This record gives sequence, C-alpha cells and structure tokens, in this order.
Amino acid sequence: MSNIIMIGCDLHDRSMLLRYAVGTSEPQQLSYENDASGRQRMILRLKNLAEKNDCKRIIFVYEASGLGHGLSDQLHDEGIECYVLSPTHLPKTPKSARLKTDAKDAQMLLEQVRGFVLAGNDLPVVWTPPKRLRDDRELVRARVDVADELTRVKLKITTLCKSREITLTSPTKCRWTKAFVAWIREHVIPTLDFAVGVKLKLLLDRFEMYRKEQAALDKALVRLSRESRYKVSCAELRKMPGVGLLVAMTFLTEMGDLNRFENRRQVAAYLGLCPSSNESGEKNDRKGRITRQGPARLRKMLCQAAWVSVIRCEDAAADYHRIKQNQKHRSKKALVAMMRKLGIKMWHRALTCGVSCELEGRARPSPKDFAQAPQRDLSTPSHSPSLQPQGCAG
Repeated sequence: MSNIIMIGCDLHDRSMLLRYAVGTSEPQQLSYENDASGRQRMILRLKNLAEKNDCKRIIFVYEASGLGHGLSDQLHDEGIECYVLSPTHLPKTPKSARLKTDAKDAQMLLEQVRGFVLAGNDLPVVWTPPKRLRDDRELVRARVDVADELTRVKLKITTLCKSREITLTSPTKCRWTKAFVAWIREHVIPTLDFAVGVKLKLLLDRFEMYRKEQAALDKALVRLSRESRYKVSCAELRKMPGVGLLVAMTFLTEMGDLNRFENRRQVAAYLGLCPSSNESGEKNDRKGRITRQGPARLRKMLCQAAWVSVIRCEDAAADYHRIKQNQKHRSKKALVAMMRKLGIKMWHRALTCGVSCELEGRARPSPKDFAQAPQRDLSTPSHSPSLQPQGCAG
C-alpha cells in the first residue's frame, strides 16, 4: 500500500490545530492561523510532507461547524482530499467532555480517519453541497426565517394589546392587512400611555419592515424556481396537494442531490422522521420518538404541507384518520406518518424529473478506494501516541 498522509484538524475561527500521521507512523502536530496566509502555508507544508514521504494521497478531515465548507473547497482545489465530519456522529464520552482540548479533538479526528483508511471503519462524512446549491439555500432559508420573525412580531403585538385589555377588531375580513395596521395606528396607539404607545409603534414598524422583506424574497424565490435546475422539479412537486412554492423550493434545496438516497428509508432518516430505538438484550422492540436529525426547516415545511393535504385532499384525510384510529393521543403519530409519506412521495416525484449536474456534490469516500493496510507487528507492545507537540510550524 502506498503511503497516505492522514490529518485530523480542530478548526476554529482564528486557528487550526492539526494531528497528522503517515500510514501507521506516530502522529505529529502542527498549528496554523486560520487565514489566507496560514492556509497557504499549511497546504505547502502538507505537499512537502507528501513529497518527502512519497505519498500519493493526502486525506484531511475536520468537524462541521458554522465556518462552512470554504476550507474543504480550497483543499480540494489544491488536490487534497478533504471530508467534513458530522459532530453528532463522532464518539463522545463524559470523560472526553470533561477533558476537552484542541489536541485531543484533533487526535480523535485523526483516529477516525485512520480507522477508515487502515481498517475500513465507517467515517461519518457530511455530504458537501456544491457552492451553487449553498447560495440557493441562503435565499430559501431567508424566506423561511423572515416568516418566523413575522409570526413573532404578530404575537408580541397581540400580547401587548391583550395585556391592556384592547380588543383588536379589524376593519376588513382579514387581519394583518394594511388597513388593519393603519387602524391600530389611528385608533389604538393614541389611547395608550406614551411609553406603551412607543413600543407598539415600533412593533408595527418592524412588522411592516418584515412584510416588505417577505415580498422581496417571494419575488426572488419565484425567479429562482424558474432556473433550469429547479424548473421542472418544482412544477411537478406543486401538483401535489399541500405543496406550494415555498415547500417545494425548501425541499429541493435542502435535499440537494436526490440521487444520493438509495431508498425511502434513507430519505426518512435524513428528514429525521424515523423512530429512535432503545433496544438491548431481551428488549428488541422499543421504539421512541423521531430522531429529529436533518434540516429542521424542512420538517416544519412538511408539517404545514401535511396539514393542508389532510384538510384539502380526501385520500390524505382518509390515511390520516386510519392511522389516528379516532384516538386523540395518536394525532401526532398520524401527522408524523403523513409527513414521512409526503416527503418520500416528493422525493420519488422529483427524482423522476432528473437531477441537474449543478446540484451534485462531492462523493463520499469508500474503503474500497484504499488498499489493505499491512499487518502491525504484534510482537512489540504498541504505545498510545503522546498529545504533546512534536512538530510545529508558524
């Protein structure tokens, strides 16, 4: 087997601490600043190490965080294999939580990638979406977030009026229209104390600001849905009962490359709509609540779409009441089942429309890509590597 450099990186806003090893050799440690110059020096050092040790591959891993996939993109552009690992699937113990250091975290990541390369263990890699999809997600997520902010402002206005025993009677059939907001400004605010009136006025200003943002985002969302990578799939999904523009675009952007799911169970697991389990020994049928893994925004959209489909579609209503069995305590179970069924149907229908090459991310690594590691000599005891710095580069 040709030598492979494996690196575990504990990534922070300002620093990067690396634990690396060549094949089965003892780990070494490096540290760099997390900026443009620091990354370039790190890449140059890794390439020099590869040339010095006659290594054809460099495998770099770090935990997913708010720093995004920028480092992964840069390393791939430089010819270095980089994988982002899921923090929720990495091994953690109460002891490791109490004795947490950057060096220990980097060593843990190094052990994960070494176990994958040398022993074929599973590597909890997060699917890396392409930059085009990441940019599309920002727009859709902004539209979902502004709706949440709008709901919070409405609740604050209603709560403030209730605390002052003010009955909000809309001059129109619907609340929260321009006429309704104007009525509050003209008839409610003048009757309040000065301090309370100022607060209510600011809440109304915030409400109108969010409404303008929502209108602008709606126009941008319509434009995005007409792009070639979403046009056919979005139109097909909107034919389903309960699925509107926002639900369809949230589904397509959060799911990304639909071809990465092999079956409906993988789709349900990604959506976090499969039951958790606590089965051990003789207890082999103990299922719990749903795992809630994956994007929470998408689960929220599926919940709203499932309710609409139950109200407006006879077939969906029949399925819901069949699962509920006229028992009140089964309402949530029935709704979760409808969400799961809707999500899987949307996956099947969107998949038949094809997946644009612009939405294809980097493939997951496979243990088959690596040759079998040489057996370690068991005649001499193996000592655990020290976590003290053995090499450092500025």
